[in-house]
Amino acid sequence: MNMKYLLLIGCLILPLRFARAADADSAAAAEGSFSGKVVETMSTAGYTYVLVDTGGKKIWAAATQFAVKVGDTASVAGAMPMANFHSKTLNRDFDVVYFTGGITVNGGVAGAAPTLPPGHPALPGGAASVLPPGHPSLPNQSGSPKVDLTGIKRADGGKTIQEIFAAKAKLAGKSVAVRGKVVKYNSMVMEKNWLHIQDGSGSAEKSDNDLTITTTTPAKLGDTVLVTGIVSTDKDFGAGYKYNVILDDAKVTVE
Repeated sequence: MNMKYLLLIGCLILPLRFARAADADSAAAAEGSFSGKVVETMSTAGYTYVLVDTGGKKIWAAATQFAVKVGDTASVAGAMPMANFHSKTLNRDFDVVYFTGGITVNGGVAGAAPTLPPGHPALPGGAASVLPPGHPSLPNQSGSPKVDLTGIKRADGGKTIQEIFAAKAKLAGKSVAVRGKVVKYNSMVMEKNWLHIQDGSGSAEKSDNDLTITTTTPAKLGDTVLVTGIVSTDKDFGAGYKYNVILDDAKVTVE
């Protein structure tokens, strides 16, 4: 077999191997699982971002803040992709970022996520006890302290939470005002503060008593807040979780 023939075979085989490797990396990323060397990293707003070089492509992943440096080995599993993600705190756009409940760095698990309430079913691709970063708090979490809902007045020209749920189809895309008390609060999740408010209207049985709000305004459990925002319906955050009604990027005034 002459040298020219061997070189020709090599030219044909090597691109095929690289193509197969790239396809394997793409398939793994599509499933939210990949690993490689960290070639870039940054931390902001409670999250650490890592650019992982898998050998076939470079993929961004993020988890709650953890220690990592360029050159470390990172393994990502059960991640949830967020396409066309804009980070306000980094002032940077990403084609896609894979948010995960934990990243293994040099063999040690980092970036553990908030825990699921007891008895909650396991999430796809993750342990039964963790909630992926970027997912808002779940309604009716076990152990949350009760908030006194007496004496809450309807917002001027506004609606009650029950009325918003009842008229969600008509209100979708429109601005509403609502007053309630914060019964659950998560700060800076996906660079937003997540509030669950109630005003005493509706019922847990009908799932029309608890309204989710996202905002840049901080608050705390038990605060009475006046909220103005655009009604969104069937908002899907992935991992099988969808909110029937949510006020996203709302204006919140703590009273």
